[in-house]
Amino acid sequence: MSVSIDQAQSILISSRCLHDKNAVEAALDKMADEITAKLADKNPLILCVLTGAIIPMGHLLTRLNFALEIDYIHATRYRGETAGAELQWKAKPSASLKGRVILIIDDILDEGHTLKGIIEYLHMQETSEIYSAVLVEKHHDRRVSGLSADFVGLDVDDHYVFGYGMDYKGYLRNAPGIYAVTEQS
Repeated sequence: MSVSIDQAQSILISSRCLHDKNAVEAALDKMADEITAKLADKNPLILCVLTGAIIPMGHLLTRLNFALEIDYIHATRYRGETAGAELQWKAKPSASLKGRVILIIDDILDEGHTLKGIIEYLHMQETSEIYSAVLVEKHHDRRVSGLSADFVGLDVDDHYVFGYGMDYKGYLRNAPGIYAVTEQS
Protein backbone atom coordinates (compact mmCIF):
# COMPACT_ATOMS: atom_id res chain seq x y z
CA MET A 1 0.00 0.00 0.00
CA SER A 2 1.71 3.16 -1.15
CA VAL A 3 1.04 6.68 0.01
CA SER A 4 1.29 10.03 -1.73
CA ILE A 5 3.80 12.71 -0.83
CA ASP A 6 0.98 14.71 0.77
CA GLN A 7 -0.11 11.69 2.85
CA ALA A 8 3.48 11.11 4.00
CA GLN A 9 3.80 14.77 5.01
CA SER A 10 0.50 14.51 6.89
CA ILE A 11 1.80 11.45 8.76
CA LEU A 12 4.91 13.38 9.80
CA ILE A 13 2.85 16.33 11.03
CA SER A 14 0.41 14.17 13.00
CA SER A 15 3.02 11.83 14.50
CA ARG A 16 4.48 12.05 17.97
CA CYS A 17 8.22 12.57 18.44
CA LEU A 18 9.53 9.89 20.80
CA HIS A 19 13.22 10.85 20.56
CA ASP A 20 14.38 14.14 19.09
CA LYS A 21 17.58 14.66 17.10
CA ASN A 22 19.61 15.46 20.23
CA ALA A 23 18.50 12.22 21.92
CA VAL A 24 19.33 10.20 18.79
CA GLU A 25 22.76 11.82 18.48
CA ALA A 26 23.49 11.10 22.17
CA ALA A 27 22.43 7.47 21.65
CA LEU A 28 24.74 7.19 18.63
CA ASP A 29 27.61 8.59 20.72
CA LYS A 30 26.94 5.96 23.40
CA MET A 31 26.72 3.16 20.84
CA ALA A 32 29.98 4.27 19.21
CA ASP A 33 31.76 4.23 22.57
CA GLU A 34 30.47 0.72 23.30
CA ILE A 35 31.33 -0.58 19.82
CA THR A 36 34.82 0.94 20.03
CA ALA A 37 35.46 -0.68 23.42
CA LYS A 38 34.43 -4.09 22.09
CA LEU A 39 35.67 -4.10 18.48
CA ALA A 40 38.48 -1.54 18.02
CA ASP A 41 41.20 -4.20 17.92
CA LYS A 42 39.27 -6.83 15.91
CA ASN A 43 39.38 -5.44 12.33
CA PRO A 44 35.61 -5.84 11.94
CA LEU A 45 33.63 -5.99 8.75
CA ILE A 46 30.60 -3.81 9.31
CA LEU A 47 27.50 -4.80 7.38
CA CYS A 48 24.81 -2.22 6.72
CA VAL A 49 21.35 -3.79 6.48
CA LEU A 50 19.73 -1.96 3.60
CA THR A 51 17.78 0.17 3.35
CA GLY A 52 16.94 1.22 6.89
CA ALA A 53 20.44 1.18 8.33
CA ILE A 54 21.95 3.62 5.83
CA ILE A 55 21.36 6.64 8.07
CA PRO A 56 22.29 5.09 11.44
CA MET A 57 25.37 3.44 9.94
CA GLY A 58 26.52 6.67 8.32
CA HIS A 59 26.22 8.48 11.62
CA LEU A 60 27.97 5.68 13.52
CA LEU A 61 30.88 5.34 11.09
CA THR A 62 31.99 8.92 11.64
CA ARG A 63 32.20 8.16 15.37
CA LEU A 64 34.31 4.98 15.04
CA ASN A 65 37.97 5.93 15.02
CA PHE A 66 39.55 2.55 14.32
CA ALA A 67 40.35 0.39 11.30
CA LEU A 68 37.29 -1.31 9.81
CA GLU A 69 35.81 -2.37 6.52
CA ILE A 70 32.24 -1.95 5.34
CA ASP A 71 29.89 -3.85 3.09
CA TYR A 72 26.15 -4.26 2.92
CA ILE A 73 23.47 -6.89 3.04
CA HIS A 74 19.93 -6.42 1.79
CA ALA A 75 17.34 -8.63 3.38
CA THR A 76 13.85 -7.33 3.97
CA ARG A 77 10.45 -8.38 5.22
CA TYR A 78 8.61 -5.08 4.76
CA ARG A 79 9.09 -4.02 1.13
CA GLY A 80 7.47 -0.61 1.72
CA GLU A 81 4.63 -1.94 3.86
CA THR A 82 3.90 -1.52 7.55
CA ALA A 83 3.73 -5.27 8.27
CA GLY A 84 6.45 -7.85 7.66
CA ALA A 85 6.19 -10.86 5.39
CA GLU A 86 8.62 -13.63 4.45
CA LEU A 87 12.32 -12.68 4.42
CA GLN A 88 13.43 -11.67 0.93
CA TRP A 89 17.15 -11.61 0.05
CA LYS A 90 18.07 -8.85 -2.37
CA ALA A 91 21.88 -8.76 -1.93
CA LYS A 92 24.49 -10.59 0.08
CA PRO A 93 27.90 -9.14 1.02
CA SER A 94 30.60 -9.22 -1.64
CA ALA A 95 33.44 -9.30 0.90
CA SER A 96 34.85 -12.59 2.10
CA LEU A 97 33.17 -13.46 5.41
CA LYS A 98 35.06 -16.57 6.47
CA GLY A 99 36.92 -16.02 9.73
CA ARG A 100 35.81 -12.38 9.99
CA VAL A 101 34.43 -10.50 12.96
CA ILE A 102 31.13 -9.05 11.76
CA LEU A 103 29.09 -6.15 13.09
CA ILE A 104 25.59 -5.99 11.63
CA ILE A 105 24.07 -2.52 11.81
CA ASP A 106 20.31 -2.21 11.41
CA ASP A 107 17.77 0.51 12.06
CA ILE A 108 15.40 -1.37 14.38
CA LEU A 109 15.03 -4.63 16.25
CA ASP A 110 11.32 -5.33 16.18
CA GLU A 111 10.28 -9.00 16.02
CA GLY A 112 13.79 -10.00 14.92
CA HIS A 113 13.06 -12.26 11.95
CA THR A 114 15.33 -10.29 9.60
CA LEU A 115 18.21 -10.15 12.07
CA LYS A 116 17.81 -13.85 12.86
CA GLY A 117 17.93 -14.72 9.15
CA ILE A 118 21.04 -12.60 8.61
CA ILE A 119 22.81 -14.14 11.62
CA GLU A 120 21.97 -17.66 10.40
CA TYR A 121 23.38 -16.79 6.97
CA LEU A 122 26.57 -15.37 8.52
CA HIS A 123 27.09 -18.50 10.64
CA MET A 124 26.90 -20.60 7.45
CA GLN A 125 29.70 -18.41 6.03
CA GLU A 126 32.00 -19.47 8.90
CA THR A 127 32.45 -16.02 10.41
CA SER A 128 34.43 -15.98 13.65
CA GLU A 129 32.25 -13.58 15.68
CA ILE A 130 28.95 -11.84 14.99
CA TYR A 131 27.72 -8.70 16.76
CA SER A 132 24.63 -6.64 16.08
CA ALA A 133 23.83 -2.97 16.60
CA VAL A 134 20.42 -1.36 16.25
CA LEU A 135 19.49 2.26 16.61
CA VAL A 136 16.07 1.36 18.05
CA GLU A 137 14.80 -1.64 19.97
CA LYS A 138 11.04 -2.05 20.18
CA HIS A 139 9.61 -3.58 23.35
CA HIS A 140 6.84 -6.15 23.03
CA ASP A 141 6.35 -9.91 23.47
CA ARG A 142 6.57 -10.92 19.76
CA ARG A 143 10.39 -11.09 19.57
CA VAL A 144 12.11 -14.19 18.22
CA SER A 145 12.98 -16.18 21.32
CA GLY A 146 16.52 -15.60 22.61
CA LEU A 147 17.36 -12.84 20.12
CA SER A 148 18.84 -9.55 21.29
CA ALA A 149 21.16 -6.89 19.91
CA ASP A 150 24.63 -6.37 21.35
CA PHE A 151 24.48 -2.59 20.98
CA VAL A 152 21.22 -0.63 21.29
CA GLY A 153 20.75 3.11 20.95
CA LEU A 154 17.17 3.79 22.00
CA ASP A 155 14.13 1.93 23.25
CA VAL A 156 10.57 2.46 22.08
CA ASP A 157 7.27 0.97 23.10
CA ASP A 158 5.19 -1.00 20.63
CA HIS A 159 4.39 1.75 18.10
CA TYR A 160 4.94 1.95 14.38
CA VAL A 161 8.00 4.21 14.23
CA PHE A 162 9.91 6.06 11.53
CA GLY A 163 12.84 8.44 11.16
CA TYR A 164 16.65 8.16 11.15
CA GLY A 165 16.46 5.39 8.56
CA MET A 166 13.15 3.77 9.45
CA ASP A 167 10.39 4.42 6.96
CA TYR A 168 6.66 4.84 6.74
CA LYS A 169 5.63 3.09 3.51
CA GLY A 170 8.86 4.12 1.81
CA TYR A 171 8.87 7.72 3.05
CA LEU A 172 10.15 9.67 6.06
CA ARG A 173 13.45 7.81 6.58
CA ASN A 174 15.05 11.26 6.72
CA ALA A 175 12.89 12.54 9.60
CA PRO A 176 15.16 14.19 12.21
CA GLY A 177 14.15 12.04 15.17
CA ILE A 178 12.24 8.89 16.01
CA TYR A 179 8.49 9.35 15.54
CA ALA A 180 5.47 7.19 16.38
CA VAL A 181 2.58 7.09 13.95
CA THR A 182 -0.54 8.16 15.80
CA GLU A 183 -3.59 5.90 15.95
CA GLN A 184 -5.58 8.07 13.53
CA SER A 185 -2.76 8.13 10.91
